[in-house]
Amino acid sequence: MKNINKTSDQYKKIVSKKQPPITKARNIINAFLVGGLTCIIGQGLWELYILLNLSKDNAGTLSTLTLIFLASLLTGLGYYDELGQFAGAGSIVPVTGFANAMVAPALEYKQEGLIMGLGANLFSVAGPVLTYGMVSAFVIGVLIEVFGG
Repeated sequence: MKNINKTSDQYKKIVSKKQPPITKARNIINAFLVGGLTCIIGQGLWELYILLNLSKDNAGTLSTLTLIFLASLLTGLGYYDELGQFAGAGSIVPVTGFANAMVAPALEYKQEGLIMGLGANLFSVAGPVLTYGMVSAFVIGVLIEVFGG
């Protein structure tokens, strides 16, 4: 039986030998390409909705809703996780990442019921983001009101 008691340095050496190399350049390029492609699709949708005689505001809203729908659909079909593995931050920064953050817990906890499953866990990923965003907006609003803008 091998000696399983390793020092911290010995453990780090073993891990570094087994760990795949980190390719930061490739990760950055993948994130840029997928994030950029998402933006291009959004812009294309906006242009399409303008051609359908919608106002610019309505076209923007409908483009966003379409991207959210597509991301939710891809999450439900199991493809968005694969996209996230490939693209990293390029898949979570756009509004599509927020849609994924809402749909993924809903799918995961739906079998536990509406209250203890969906109700308790729906915002498990997006909740902290929303909370900090709203609190930050409130604090900045108070600071602007108190000290002038």
